[in-house]
Amino acid sequence: MSPDLVSLRRRIVAGETVIGTFVKTPAPQIVEILGLAGLDFAVVDQEHAPIDLGGMDVLALAARASGLPLLARCWGQSPSRISPLLDMGCAGVMVPHVADRKTAEAVMAAIKFSSGVRGISPSPRAGRYGTIPLAEYPSHCDASSIAMLQIEDAEALNRLDEIAAVPDVDVLFIGPADLSQSLGCGLPSAELDAAIEQVIAAGRKAGVAVGLFVGDAAQIPVWQRRGISVFVCGSDQALLMQGAKKIMAVLRD
Repeated sequence: MSPDLVSLRRRIVAGETVIGTFVKTPAPQIVEILGLAGLDFAVVDQEHAPIDLGGMDVLALAARASGLPLLARCWGQSPSRISPLLDMGCAGVMVPHVADRKTAEAVMAAIKFSSGVRGISPSPRAGRYGTIPLAEYPSHCDASSIAMLQIEDAEALNRLDEIAAVPDVDVLFIGPADLSQSLGCGLPSAELDAAIEQVIAAGRKAGVAVGLFVGDAAQIPVWQRRGISVFVCGSDQALLMQGAKKIMAVLRD
């Protein structure tokens, strides 16, 4: 079964709460299990894990098989880092360190065919290996491709309105660790919370969803009440570590 990518994007744009996790292990079984667990989506973390395009291709195939919309946090902001991920059937991309409108516009040009810049071919998995007609392929992809721009730099806080105003941006996604480092504050801290609230306000003003990484699911309802609707909670590695520690805690107790 193929994941309903258009449905996920519609839910995000509508402000529904959706929950996913990071995938840091290049094993298709991980993606299948997360899909069976009922997550709304997952994000393969190319930025902080050893996952190349070949590994991504296998994970994208597993996502299609299990019905799990799969995004990728790519290595960088260039089209060569972004477009291949969408060609292989990823539901979208999470792009690190977007701190100004110019960068946001370049990222969106690499994601959306409507920009007239992204190279086009319906021959990869996203085009169902050429079975989607060329005339229909651009609109088919643009309707489903999710754009999450990461806000994780202090300078981005002064440019939130111009970043959020770029057409078709779906999510302003807060990276709290890098943002706290850039601000020179603690994690957690009142200063970081204020910065997160600033992003929430900008997203609300522009009608753009705001996302946040949380390490603990208990944080989700707290930030949901404040206006966050897209959550990435932990990772496959964290889930494995927590499960193993829970087993050993039983023995120690």
